[in-house]
Amino acid sequence: MVMPQARFSIHCASAQEANVVLTSLSPELQQGIPKTQIKLDQNKEVLFLSIAAKDTSSLRAACNSYLRWIHTALEVIKTS
Repeated sequence: MVMPQARFSIHCASAQEANVVLTSLSPELQQGIPKTQIKLDQNKEVLFLSIAAKDTSSLRAACNSYLRWIHTALEVIKTS
């Protein structure tokens, strides 16, 4: 059975900004989301988010959560 997958590239203003986002999400990555496999990597100023899930509703929930957390982290950086 093929697991539904989603991949995202998030371009940040700098490598430092991408690293701050990656570091801020590390507790969520360690905790995980049930029925999903999540990988978040960084290459310079780009974050790569890969999500695989056992079903499409779990995939959608994980995508919504991680994209919201990344957006929130970037907004916090902008206001600091």
